[in-house]
Amino acid sequence: MTQKNRTRDMTVGAPMKLILSFAAPLLFGFLFQQFYSFVDTAIVGKYLGAEKLAAVGGTGSINFLVLGFCQGACSGFAIPIAQAFGARDEHRVRKCVAASAYLSAGVSIVMAVMTGLMCPAMLRLMNTPEEIINDSVAYIRIIFLGIPVTILYNMASGVLRSLGDSRTPVVFLILASLINVVLDLVLIIYVGMGVVGAAVATLISQLVSGVGCIIVMKKQFPILRMNSEELRPDGALMKSLLLTGLPMGLQFSITAVGSVIVQWSVNGLGVESVAAVAAGGKLSMFFSCVFDALATTMATYSGQNMGAGRIERITRGLKSAALIGTVYCICAYLVILIWDRSLLGIFVDAAKEPTVMAMASRYIRINSSFYIALLFVNIVRLSIQGMGYTRVAMGAGAFEMAARTAVALLIVPGLGFTGASLANPAAWVMADLFLFPCYFRCLRMVRERMQIPSEKPQRSFIMKWKKWPVSSGLLRARHH
Repeated sequence: MTQKNRTRDMTVGAPMKLILSFAAPLLFGFLFQQFYSFVDTAIVGKYLGAEKLAAVGGTGSINFLVLGFCQGACSGFAIPIAQAFGARDEHRVRKCVAASAYLSAGVSIVMAVMTGLMCPAMLRLMNTPEEIINDSVAYIRIIFLGIPVTILYNMASGVLRSLGDSRTPVVFLILASLINVVLDLVLIIYVGMGVVGAAVATLISQLVSGVGCIIVMKKQFPILRMNSEELRPDGALMKSLLLTGLPMGLQFSITAVGSVIVQWSVNGLGVESVAAVAAGGKLSMFFSCVFDALATTMATYSGQNMGAGRIERITRGLKSAALIGTVYCICAYLVILIWDRSLLGIFVDAAKEPTVMAMASRYIRINSSFYIALLFVNIVRLSIQGMGYTRVAMGAGAFEMAARTAVALLIVPGLGFTGASLANPAAWVMADLFLFPCYFRCLRMVRERMQIPSEKPQRSFIMKWKKWPVSSGLLRARHH
């Protein structure tokens, strides 16, 4: 297949059609990514019991803390690539891809070594129950030592999406999911590796998807064929990408700090609560795949249109994504309200663990009733980041962290598990209160810099904050 039909220009055409066509393959990718995560959890829960399920699930927040940073940084590295592609600057595209590869390699090695050594201490700080801590350490240590594999896929898929190809990563995720299913069954059930088998299966699957994306990039994207000058490390460009990627990575980590504190409070409620959050959280992540797909789409859509100077299209695209997402939120809530226990039965045997099932049902119902707030956190934040204002993400992450921390310290002691179930909704609402005025402020700054008249007068409630520095990945000229 040629470069022409692999890349996609999102600076022209109807936003609704572009967003749907780009997000659909992404959605399948995220669903399959959750699928093999589901398999880990389901096999562990069904074959090894609630205690082992709690051991794996209890690592979720620390997993998010570390891997979220890596994934966020890779997404940040990809934004200047999308902007350069939107501006038709192929030389800069290749320079940015080379620089992001060097940075990804460095980040992966440092993070793998640090977290591999520190994971026991981190789990003890989280108040992990003694009966599950050994299994938790065994599981998460392998995941952390495999960070280079995780970053390989995230870096490669980020580059492909920046060029408008949302399908190739999905193909390899489907293949990886099938491999993961087989390996889970073999390593956990037949070989008897326990939770370690689940971690090994996940890493092997991610390696397949990452290597597959790299092969496609090399063979089927002429735009990425670099000469010796483009391959040469560029210190200034790498510094620029760090200024874009690190804030996005830190945003995930800051958000995860709040999740870690919530997990600490849940751990104090006992193994049944930990298992219920693990099961309910897994199901909620599955339903959240649509939000992830729309958000990733908006990052590429916003980045390409920013590079092309088509600022008016960003808001049109955001409205289209909001309409799609709102319809989905209503449908998802109704499905959960009716079939939540049947779906949770994938992870929990209701006959053996009736208390865990009841608590997990309460958790997913409370969270799903606030999915519209989560939708806007995703699409508004990624639209802002696509414009180049990646440091705003840290502010949103700080609001989420503050909300989760307040719930964990002030509400969980009084309401117990129900209080813990309110942590995510509180974080999403607080982040939205921060992001909406930020979005309009960023639009106004972009219009002023590019000398584009505002489409509508700015509302008086928007504060005249000090301007955030835009990542140097933004292109300085306006292109049509």
